[in-house]
Amino acid sequence: MNNTDSFSTVPHLTTALSGPLQQLESHFLEHQPHIEAWFRNEWLRSPAPIYASVDLRNGGFKLAPVDTNLFPAGFNNLNPAFTPLCIQALQSAIEHSCPTAERVLLIAESHTRNAFYLESIATLQALLAKAGFEVRTGTLLAQDEAMEFELSPGRRLLLEPVKRTGDRVGVANFDPCLILLNNDLSGGHPEILENIEQRIAPPLTSGWSHRLKSEHFKYYRQVAKEFAELVEIDPWLIDPLFRNCGEINFMKREGEECLARNTEVLLGAIRQKYEQYGIDKKPFVVVKADAGTYGMAVMTAHDADEVRALNRKQRTRMSSGKGGQEVSKVIIQEGVYTFETWGEEEAVAEPVVYMIDHFVVGGFYRVHTGRGPNENLNAPGMHFEPLAFAEPLNNPDASQEPDANPNRFYAYGVIARLALLAAAREIGR
Repeated sequence: MNNTDSFSTVPHLTTALSGPLQQLESHFLEHQPHIEAWFRNEWLRSPAPIYASVDLRNGGFKLAPVDTNLFPAGFNNLNPAFTPLCIQALQSAIEHSCPTAERVLLIAESHTRNAFYLESIATLQALLAKAGFEVRTGTLLAQDEAMEFELSPGRRLLLEPVKRTGDRVGVANFDPCLILLNNDLSGGHPEILENIEQRIAPPLTSGWSHRLKSEHFKYYRQVAKEFAELVEIDPWLIDPLFRNCGEINFMKREGEECLARNTEVLLGAIRQKYEQYGIDKKPFVVVKADAGTYGMAVMTAHDADEVRALNRKQRTRMSSGKGGQEVSKVIIQEGVYTFETWGEEEAVAEPVVYMIDHFVVGGFYRVHTGRGPNENLNAPGMHFEPLAFAEPLNNPDASQEPDANPNRFYAYGVIARLALLAAAREIGR
């Protein structure tokens, strides 16, 4: 299969779309002018983050976001056909953040052994350069010398130590206007970035040391409610139910009963919605760290007893996240099935949508041959397939079936933008 063919491949949706989701996509098509006008007004009130990615799950009866990342990696997995759209969106986003910007300092994560992440940073750096900015990439690692990495053929990446002079930061002989963070700050706010003159995007308060998924999904719940009223749908069709506890310690088994009780209550609420819509599937929840990413500290449960019966290995896995950070809070989220499959192996797939400013600029399918439709796919063994955008996500075709490719992708873009709007309100609170 050549590259052109790979970008025209769309995962197979294994459920018959004769139920709520087809009605949902039909509503989106019927209400498109109202939807787009509503988004335009909302972006005026709540400017979008500089960029984000949203993990979606398409169950055939429900389409909802399950995670929103304000420091997205994976730019190297986007379809190169949409590079011009990325460039235009970056120009718009940086113009909003720093209208006179000529120089941008991109600050990367510290895990320099992750070759896939370095490819993403190199791609983002190249996009910024094509957008007309002088760009250098910095690292917060304590070191004196720059590190150079040889990536895919013909590509190199230079990571330079970030230095502070007075109230400004930069790298050697480079004083930027804008600091573009691609480091999720799981370990806390770096002192070197505190109280500087330059604009930082996303702001430091967007990092996982400050932000909680449960807070984000509270904002999303309100956004989904407002949007559902606009298009006359049940907000549950686009909104994953969730609950959370207070402090928890998996190793000491503290907070375990609270976790089990909330799991039971949430499963009951999901079961009621399944009965309402005649869905013959077993409800499940996903328990995950309330802060953090990379698919760490995540488990699935179909029964409250499953969270009471964790063995030591499972508790150890749930007790720490990225960088060994202790997990002391979790979100219990409604599990959304994914019934999209990729290729002859029918590997389970879920879409990840990327946005720069308020523009959808692409995405990919996260694919896992060893996981089921009710499991977390962000795990070792996954791979990525660029989303098959024969056309951008803002170009639905009402003359085709609701689940035709442009209409399914338009639905993805709508739900992803709802999550982006929730993040915008969250940041602006």
